[in-house]
Amino acid sequence: MNALLICPWMRPGVPLLAQSGSLSCAPFLGQSLVEYWLSHLACAGAREVLILADDHPEELGALVGNGERWGLKLEIIEEQRELSAAQALLKYEKRLDPGAVHNGIAVLDHFPGLPESPIFNSYNDWFAALKRCLPLAKTPDRVGVQERSAGIQVGLHCHISSQAQLRAPCWIGKHVFIGARAVVGPDAIIEDGVFLEAGSSVTNGVIGKDTFVGQFAEIAGSFASGDTLVHLQSGSTTKVPDRFLLCALRQNRAAQKAGMLARLGELCSKTEGHLLWKHLLLNKES
Repeated sequence: MNALLICPWMRPGVPLLAQSGSLSCAPFLGQSLVEYWLSHLACAGAREVLILADDHPEELGALVGNGERWGLKLEIIEEQRELSAAQALLKYEKRLDPGAVHNGIAVLDHFPGLPESPIFNSYNDWFAALKRCLPLAKTPDRVGVQERSAGIQVGLHCHISSQAQLRAPCWIGKHVFIGARAVVGPDAIIEDGVFLEAGSSVTNGVIGKDTFVGQFAEIAGSFASGDTLVHLQSGSTTKVPDRFLLCALRQNRAAQKAGMLARLGELCSKTEGHLLWKHLLLNKES
């Protein structure tokens, strides 16, 4: 083996990031942490990679497969608990190449090349690491990410109103809808499948995957995911009861259906309403 990766288990400083699955599979700038690492290792010349996972190994396997996407041979081993690098070396040293023994073992708690920027100590550290990773997020195996202008990166199948303001630096993922007069940035990260209504704004913060942000809502210095709002600096968490302000587009769709149909009907009466249906259909197909 050329490299050994250790997937992290739950981290108390960032519980919301692991709410729906493994931390190593959570979306960061539209791609999981394990995908960044596999791309990095493939570019460094690795051929075989061993991944240790004690949390949702089946989710990890479904995401990375056998490594063919990166030209790698992958093996995923389920552990009973998260091992330290020293423990992993003791257990798997005989399977590692001589060079990998010293520098081929990594715990996935930082982006490749950024060990000084830990991700999971706190939401504030996580956001700082995301901002540092922004210029590096377009990995060689990644397609469809375009730099509209300096510091503004946009994914595939987005609708961005000509009246919206994008302020660098910012990241906008795939299948994102941004309405008229919405403001994104500076220091804004919009993950895949997000819907920003007209007049909303996101500055110095993150909108999690498949999240709806309502008309004129202002997200600043915070992480919004579904109906949950986290203040990045303090880590304090708030549930937003008004689904017209903040909610998940995919989670508990059956429960949301009745309440959202009225809102969708109102939106579709507007100039950009038909694009909302197109956006939701694209997300349903993806």
